[in-house]
Amino acid sequence: MSDSQTVSAAVAKLYNTYPFPPEALLDEPPPGYNWRWNWLAAHSFCTGQKPQKQDIRILDAGCGTGVGTEYLVHLNPQASVVGIDLSTGALAVAKERCQRSGANRVEFHHLSLYDVEQLSGEFDLINCVGVLHHTPDPIRGIQALAKKLAPGGLMHIFVYGELGRWEIQLMQQAIALLQGDKRGDYRDGVQVGRQIFASLPENNRIVKSDKQRWSLENHKDEYFADMYVHPQEIDYNIETLFELIDASGLEFIGFSNPSFWQLERLLGKAPELMERAQGLGDRQRHRLIELLDPEVTHYEFFLGRPTVIKADWSEDDVLLTAIPELNPCIEGFPSQCFFNYDYQIVNLSVAEFEFLQKCDGNSTVTEILAGVQMGLDEVRTLLKQQLILLTPV
Repeated sequence: MSDSQTVSAAVAKLYNTYPFPPEALLDEPPPGYNWRWNWLAAHSFCTGQKPQKQDIRILDAGCGTGVGTEYLVHLNPQASVVGIDLSTGALAVAKERCQRSGANRVEFHHLSLYDVEQLSGEFDLINCVGVLHHTPDPIRGIQALAKKLAPGGLMHIFVYGELGRWEIQLMQQAIALLQGDKRGDYRDGVQVGRQIFASLPENNRIVKSDKQRWSLENHKDEYFADMYVHPQEIDYNIETLFELIDASGLEFIGFSNPSFWQLERLLGKAPELMERAQGLGDRQRHRLIELLDPEVTHYEFFLGRPTVIKADWSEDDVLLTAIPELNPCIEGFPSQCFFNYDYQIVNLSVAEFEFLQKCDGNSTVTEILAGVQMGLDEVRTLLKQQLILLTPV
């Protein structure tokens, strides 16, 4: 086998031994939502407007045991979904998971990212979470996926960050040293890792990092193995991340956790430094943020196949004729206090609450404002908060 095939076989062996993620199988739809997997919410986040169609094709690239796939089916009731993965063991769990919860608009294929061209047609949304960094050649992987993205389509990606995973890297290397020629025996690797943690002092940096961040998950061997004995991992920083993105030929739309990438939260008390930062490019500012806050364990972001059309709501006349409706990824509404798309608490004014109650997907902004004491600036704020979707007329 080639080096790439050897690595891919080792990764498949890990996930056949420890199918991942090990979430429980349910006989009902999964609880809650992840807005990044909801086509309406994700499209609005990326473009500022509701998509024109909902009967789309979605690819879950590296679906594992189908946790994300299941959500993709249930959150997008008009979509058809395809899941691919290297691991036959993980795929077996994914099929059972989706069958049990009634996620019946999905088909699964035993494929690597590199072989995705074997699937017919293109996809409007491609989800690739926690996969590229485990491939022997992530650039080849992202380029293969990019070829399957439809014009105007969106790709959601999640890859590891090196700064926030420093202690994990140290532990991975330590386990590998102690395993010696048993490396590749993943059950032995988990056993060695557990013994190391049991032996290290409580004030050890690696122990403290694991307890603070990962202990709730890592009591399960599947999570522990995925984190500490994985045979292939490439971690990124901003500079290497954008090398990967640029190689895809796709448009970088933005990080899907934008609040982290606001420099004001770190240097807002130093206006002189904020002024200096104005001279930096976007990527330099991103790099500055991760250097000042090296807790970055991962990057999650959207890419688009040109041309992704973005709405401009700066003109009052255009906004007044738009039709607003509620973001489907909110919880606790109708109420002035509820959870937004990112499960953060939102407190509305009386006028904002009245406006949202009238967002029925039929009335224009003009028609709603005729009965609500609120202006267009407040409407734009609701849009910025991702509380509403807008359809241009």
